[in-house]
Amino acid sequence: MQHRQRVLIRTLGLAAAVALAATGCGPQKGDAGPASPSAPVTGSTPAGSPSAQGDAKPGESSPAASPTAGASQSASASSAPQAPGVKPIMANGDESDQIRDLQARLRQLKLLSTAPTGFYGSKTTAAVKTFQSQHGLGATGAVDEATWKKVQGLSKKPTEEELRPPTTNEVDAPDPRCMQGRVMCISKESRTLAWMIDGKVVSTMDVRFGSENTPTREGLFEVGWKAKDWTSTIYHTAMPYAMFFSEGQAVHYSADFAARGYAGASHGCVNVRDKAKLSALFDQVKVGDKVVVYW
Repeated sequence: MQHRQRVLIRTLGLAAAVALAATGCGPQKGDAGPASPSAPVTGSTPAGSPSAQGDAKPGESSPAASPTAGASQSASASSAPQAPGVKPIMANGDESDQIRDLQARLRQLKLLSTAPTGFYGSKTTAAVKTFQSQHGLGATGAVDEATWKKVQGLSKKPTEEELRPPTTNEVDAPDPRCMQGRVMCISKESRTLAWMIDGKVVSTMDVRFGSENTPTREGLFEVGWKAKDWTSTIYHTAMPYAMFFSEGQAVHYSADFAARGYAGASHGCVNVRDKAKLSALFDQVKVGDKVVVYW
């Protein structure tokens, strides 16, 4: 499909190619319908698989992942072992508002540097282990009742700004697939995009993703085409500096993200809120450059 689209773009022009795959990732508002069905390109996740229907967390099978990435995901997904009779209330792979609260408190305690996401990933696991070790608790990396009470006792109730801070997020460790060539390396856990060339980070920026009903696909892709000025053909919203990597899904600037931050979501695209940074990135990225979206 990707090859046929490129041929159409070259021979018939952009309008003809768009007829094959409607493009649009406007801001998520209320119960919006799902994004138009389309399959990812390079290393894609087939439609109908778990990743295509919802956010694939670490440990879920995903044909999009390379063998190396798959192995690391499986390892990170396994919740830390628990002592007999001790039941975790939050653990690796979970996602909830309570976890967002936990992450904000861990930031207060200087144990977590990334902004709260509500998803319990490798960074949260490591921070919890450190906290448990510091306070004589079983260093499992999962939060049981005793750990949660201790965290609450040593921190204060997070403010709304602490739960959803407007500040720039710390970049996650790059996926192994990002270490060679020209890559937009996009982490769902840290909610960041790192533009990398031959393993070196050139620039970084905050990003947000699709909602549970319209998830941003994960895997290894490539930039299929670019459009500096683009309007969604589905939601009729502006998508400046759009770089399409999975047919209807693209990296693009979002005025809604700039205004509301993480209170909103896209319809599957990767939103960027720093227009100046994205403009500079748009000029550097070439059609054919890699895109890696990972947890």
